[in-house]
Amino acid sequence: MHKRFIGLLIILAVCVMLPLQGYAATPKETVENGVNKVIKTLGNPAFKAKTKDEQINTIGTEIDQIFDFMELSRRTLGREWKKMSAEQQKEFVKLFKELLQGVYADRLLAYSDQKVIFDKEIMLKKGRAEVQSYLQTSDGKKIPLFYRLTDKSGSWKVYDMIIEGVSMVKNYRTQFRQILAKDSADKLIEILREKVNKS
Repeated sequence: MHKRFIGLLIILAVCVMLPLQGYAATPKETVENGVNKVIKTLGNPAFKAKTKDEQINTIGTEIDQIFDFMELSRRTLGREWKKMSAEQQKEFVKLFKELLQGVYADRLLAYSDQKVIFDKEIMLKKGRAEVQSYLQTSDGKKIPLFYRLTDKSGSWKVYDMIIEGVSMVKNYRTQFRQILAKDSADKLIEILREKVNKS
């Protein structure tokens, strides 16, 4: 799969976990309703009429509300997370979030209609679930897109996406560990800061 399309899938994934009001939604209900709402937003003339910066800001706000960046950061860094100070952890989470938004926002804005097929909801263990879905392309190909969610005080939030068998957390973990094997946490944060500023 082309990197551009992978990026589109990831940013769509991180935007779709919108909480339902009035009752505790199941993981699958959260995903299905969220996906439909995001697709509707992308097709809204009022959204399309906004400037690109305004659109990216809207996307960023949605991501920040529904995506557990703390959990993602902790899982991505693994044992290295505990070696960081509280200040380093806070800055890493902030920069990592901004990096993801910056890298994939353009791909979301270029989103064209694709059919999303929702399949199984699997409880991995208490407080953890996986929702399996497939993105059907115009040529009929079904691309697996699985969401890993965690229960945060009665509402489900995403902490990882598995795209065609590839975990986003594991992918970034490999990259970050290569840096930390040779440099300090401050160096990793510096690299992230530079990437964010360039985006």
